[in-house]
Amino acid sequence: MKKISVIIPAYNEEESLPILYERMNNLMNSMKDYEFEMLFVNDGSKDRTIEIIKEIREKDNRVCYVDFSRNFGKEIAMIAGLDYATGDCVIFMDADLQDPPELIPELVKYWEEGYDDVYARRKSRKGETWLKKFTSKMYYKVLQHLTRVEIQRDTGDFRLLDRRCVNALKKLRESQRNTKSMFSWIGYKKKEVLYDRDPRVAGKTKWNYIKLIDLAIDGITSFTTSPLRLSTFIAIPTFIALFIYFIYVIVKCFIIHEAIQAFQAIILLILFFSGIQILLFGIVGEYLGRIFNETKHRPLYLVNEYNGEKEMNEQKLK
Repeated sequence: MKKISVIIPAYNEEESLPILYERMNNLMNSMKDYEFEMLFVNDGSKDRTIEIIKEIREKDNRVCYVDFSRNFGKEIAMIAGLDYATGDCVIFMDADLQDPPELIPELVKYWEEGYDDVYARRKSRKGETWLKKFTSKMYYKVLQHLTRVEIQRDTGDFRLLDRRCVNALKKLRESQRNTKSMFSWIGYKKKEVLYDRDPRVAGKTKWNYIKLIDLAIDGITSFTTSPLRLSTFIAIPTFIALFIYFIYVIVKCFIIHEAIQAFQAIILLILFFSGIQILLFGIVGEYLGRIFNETKHRPLYLVNEYNGEKEMNEQKLK
């Protein structure tokens, strides 16, 4: 009997967990040909999330959990889920039920047909503002233009991954993570499934625009070096323009004998090149900051508790 691990990162989701478990329990009971593992990753929640998960596990041993020592973020929670999942395939789901569990049988069907990565693409996004939909669409357009790897648009984390995809992702241990891009980078045989994304069943979203912008920057700088080439694209025409302007000044002075207001030219040049330098330093700074974080070689996360076991083997500290 094949085993399916459903990985659910959770941060302050006490209101949605009972509803989530009820729907997942009905689904798991209906798919009798498969063994299930429902793996929660508690990302340092400040409410009763971990207590509720423990209560559910007491009555259902298919439910497992990894409890972080503090909030490390969803991206880190996802790699922790991959580290601890024991299934032949894994399925990522949000705890707020915007990803309907009832779609899982269709994902499994295509997996059985030989697909390694069955991803759910959103036909509609209920409960989201026009601005969020627009910025998301523009972000994926920009990211696609900056990289040679095909990026799945309107696609979140809701997907099924075969064990060989899981093993590939576990090898990518960088601290500045953008898992959506990593799904595309590893390749393998992919299949798209369309669905309508539901609004949250309870609680409020944990993603504000500041966090989304930060995630977008991580996605671009961790997945492509194209922004570094911007310095070359700007520097070459800048020096050409500078050379032409220099020739123009020399010709004007020695042939036409027309004086130029030196302070005006100096001020314009200083402002122009200062702006270019600031832009380029900002781009280089983004990458230097990531190099700095990677060279520290810190573990991606620390576990406080795993299914009631307080002491963890050091090999689990990834």
